[in-house]
Amino acid sequence: MKIAILAASGRVGKLITDEALAKGYAVSAFVRDNKKLSPKPNLTIIQKDIFSLNASDLQGFDVVIDCFGEWKQLDLHKKHIEHLVKILKGNKAKFLVVGGAGSLYMDKSHTTQLIDTPNFPDEYKPLANAQTEGLKVLRGVSDINWVFVSPPAEFVADAPKTGKYKIIGEEFEVNDKGESKGSYADYASAMIEIAENPKYSKQRVGVIGL
Repeated sequence: MKIAILAASGRVGKLITDEALAKGYAVSAFVRDNKKLSPKPNLTIIQKDIFSLNASDLQGFDVVIDCFGEWKQLDLHKKHIEHLVKILKGNKAKFLVVGGAGSLYMDKSHTTQLIDTPNFPDEYKPLANAQTEGLKVLRGVSDINWVFVSPPAEFVADAPKTGKYKIIGEEFEVNDKGESKGSYADYASAMIEIAENPKYSKQRVGVIGL
């Protein structure tokens, strides 16, 4: 596969890039600063901001993975998805988005989300709401093969790769320890598995560590 990874120099982006390269895929990493990535075999580094991308930049890929992250200017979560949806119109690539956990549903009726629960930290609510707005944009799109991938509620940056994770659906789940927890590294592995498997299409899924 030929894979484009957007915002590839962030913590999640780097791990997903490494995971894709380890699988032998050809990766084009789009970054704002090409000094933040080191040259590697099968890796093409392209210095270009997401909002500067046009339709031709993303042609010829089997998969496009969006690793955009922003903690301050939160409206960019929705705006960048709107931009990417626009330039990916008619593109046959599978479009994967690194999402948030706050939008996972807590019930079968899909009326209550994790962000609505009493224990959801107040400091994360603005970010969770912004990421949920991006998901809403994707839900309104029918001509792109998108998958929004929610991480576990406790998303641990520096934890090791275990290879033990579960890909879940729209509804919040916990592991045998009663935790929604997992490492960035295992999430990166799951992301490439989702990219490879055609059954994941036009939907939101989640990932938890086991």
